[in-house]
Amino acid sequence: MRYIMIIFVVIAMGSCKEKSKTEAADQTELKGSSEKSSEVQGQEQYMVKENINFFVGTYTNGDSEGIYTYALSPEGKLSKIKLAAKSESPSYLAFSKDRKYLLAANEIKNKQGVGTVSSFEVQGDSLVFVSQSSSGGAHPCFVTINDKGYVVAANYSGGNVGLLKMDKNGTLSDLLDINQHTAKAVSSRQDGPHAHSVWFFPTQDKVIAADLGSNQLWFTAIDSNTNTLEPLSPKTLDFNPGDGPRHLAFHPNGKWIYVLNELSNTVALVRYDEQQGFVKGAVFSMLPEGFKEENTGADIHISDDGKFLYASNRGHNSIVIYSVKDDGALQVVGYESVRGEGPRNFSLSPDGSYVLVANQYSNSIISFRRDAQSGLLSFVDEIEAPSPVCIVF
Repeated sequence: MRYIMIIFVVIAMGSCKEKSKTEAADQTELKGSSEKSSEVQGQEQYMVKENINFFVGTYTNGDSEGIYTYALSPEGKLSKIKLAAKSESPSYLAFSKDRKYLLAANEIKNKQGVGTVSSFEVQGDSLVFVSQSSSGGAHPCFVTINDKGYVVAANYSGGNVGLLKMDKNGTLSDLLDINQHTAKAVSSRQDGPHAHSVWFFPTQDKVIAADLGSNQLWFTAIDSNTNTLEPLSPKTLDFNPGDGPRHLAFHPNGKWIYVLNELSNTVALVRYDEQQGFVKGAVFSMLPEGFKEENTGADIHISDDGKFLYASNRGHNSIVIYSVKDDGALQVVGYESVRGEGPRNFSLSPDGSYVLVANQYSNSIISFRRDAQSGLLSFVDEIEAPSPVCIVF
């Protein structure tokens, strides 16, 4: 596999229902909290000039009815606007490139044994339903779209990736193709393939899928002539036993991918090599030394300047903050308490001034101001949200 990675901005994400709820960590163990971080020098670096709306995907097995609209103020305050669209467990969301349409992965298993992908037209703070198609497998937990309108969905229970296409009017095609993963059962969480996320390379035709069950990254390319997903060579990259790769973050330099491993609570550095393709490198812990309680990693994002990497811990209930060294290695800067339980997904504001965290189990969204120089976070605001699991700006 010979191709050069370029800047890839990930809007994200993340993913599939856990089999059990992790216990909240003792907050006194959190290092580098807002109380220990210095106040940001001057407000001029925060470029948010007016309220920014964002959409929140949820699970609808409780009080939630679908996708909600919230707003972030220039001061980092949060406000709820309304229910934007009724939808069944829209657990992951993604905008089209022109931002006219929003896609939702409906993490369900219907009578046909599959989940669905829904498309909506964005009308200000509202969403208007356009279409819905099969995702190609049960419990889709991730969806994304490329510049040509191709849509890929990661089906967790199905253990595969489904391919669709959206036209210029936001209408989804029927399912075009499926790339089925395989895996031998080794544990209760790795009892077979479980595709957890899927991403487009900057080439826009090549796809990388993180499979927690098979413990691999899977590589395919879209053949636009046949509308199929074709395996690349090599087609997979193996991870350490028990890692459980879940989500990715691409460094702006195009050379490094940071893979969050849900089960081993680690972040693995994957380098791109001209001769060898992708090569797995050093692995970095997401947890403070001595922490022994139950924990699962969830989401991962990198700052636009590539200087800081963030990842969420469920159990320790924190955001781990890393600085990125010149060689791609990670160094822990601190741990910020998320002031809730189950930080499944989080998102940086468009200008990088704030980090918003979706606490699934405590039904809240937390706003943190981000210091661009130190990478540290400081608490600003909190608002109720019903089973939030995805935030997109």
